Amino acid sequence: MSGGGPNWEGLFKWSVAHSDGTHATRDLSEEDRKWFMEAMQAQTVDVIKRMKEITLVMQTPEQVLESQGVTAGDIEDMLDELQEHVESIDMANDLHSIGGLLPLLNYLKNSHANIRAKAADVVTTIVQNNPRSQQLVMEANGLEYLLSNFTSDPDVTVRTKALGAISSLIRHNKPGITAFRLANGYAALKDALSSDNVRFQRKALNLIHYLLHENSSDCNVVNELGFPRIMMHLAASDDAEVREATLRGLLELAQDKEDGTGSRLAEDDEKLKQLLQERINGINLMSPDDLGAAREERQLVDSIWNACYNEPSSLREKGLLVLPGEDAPMLPPDVASRHFEPPLRAWAAADANKGSDAQKSKPPLLLGPGPPPDAAPREENADARRNP
Repeated sequence: MSGGGPNWEGLFKWSVAHSDGTHATRDLSEEDRKWFMEAMQAQTVDVIKRMKEITLVMQTPEQVLESQGVTAGDIEDMLDELQEHVESIDMANDLHSIGGLLPLLNYLKNSHANIRAKAADVVTTIVQNNPRSQQLVMEANGLEYLLSNFTSDPDVTVRTKALGAISSLIRHNKPGITAFRLANGYAALKDALSSDNVRFQRKALNLIHYLLHENSSDCNVVNELGFPRIMMHLAASDDAEVREATLRGLLELAQDKEDGTGSRLAEDDEKLKQLLQERINGINLMSPDDLGAAREERQLVDSIWNACYNEPSSLREKGLLVLPGEDAPMLPPDVASRHFEPPLRAWAAADANKGSDAQKSKPPLLLGPGPPPDAAPREENADARRNP
């Protein structure tokens, strides 16, 4: 091997020569075996060992780390690496076994806002689509820490990340949903809707839609807390995603019938009808490209109108509900999953663990000797993950 790393071309030629059937099989010499193992291990990270090392750093008091020259940025990079490891369900569950879950949750109370936000990101990955880790985080009072950050952290990014983690923690988790309700979670969601931060608004609206979709009885709580008026205001937002997320929630409320008669959302008839008519007028003025991008909004407006007034909206007669080349809508649209289903966690745990470790250089430890001068630089996506 050269000093710059494994000789992959030589390894490839060696592998082909010993597996193409043109040579008789033979026992490897000790020199060949050693060369082969070094070439493979040079690009392999022992994930459990690395997670134990990260756990040791997380257990070390902040003052001690600072005295050793470890910065908040170093901790963020470390958490970014940990997040990659726990994308595997097995590794996520093993984090608790090796003693890393509690120190991670303690980082939710760190003095640095960026670390609090990144810790919530890691928690999100751990609990996504993972009932075992959801239970472990609940038992460790993780929901309490996240709710505290969601409701009272001075940094809106920390609040947003905490809300994202809560959304993943209570999804398909009945005890989690119950605990969220008992902790006045809906009141906190109402407060989030009043924020000027559109990312915060989107996450709150998406969670509201999920909760209402899962349990229509929560429509009573939402109505009593005055959500409809706030949501009607947000339905006119300049942000298309906020508008669509709002309309999804309004559709759930519109389809909640009282005594089997009509929608309670229509009780605020004048304001609602004005809102829907304004959206219809806005859609009518859209360019062809914008109309195509607003397909879901068109369908939602028509569905809400139909649910409240038992008749199709004028979008149908104007030919704006289904454009040429589009399939007829199947309403209500199933949109909740795309906001909660993690793209990587959908892979089988074994598949998520294959191939990824073999392509990474062994990362430097935060404690101990630094990396050699010719060490490969860390992947550039660390900053992007911290500042999506």
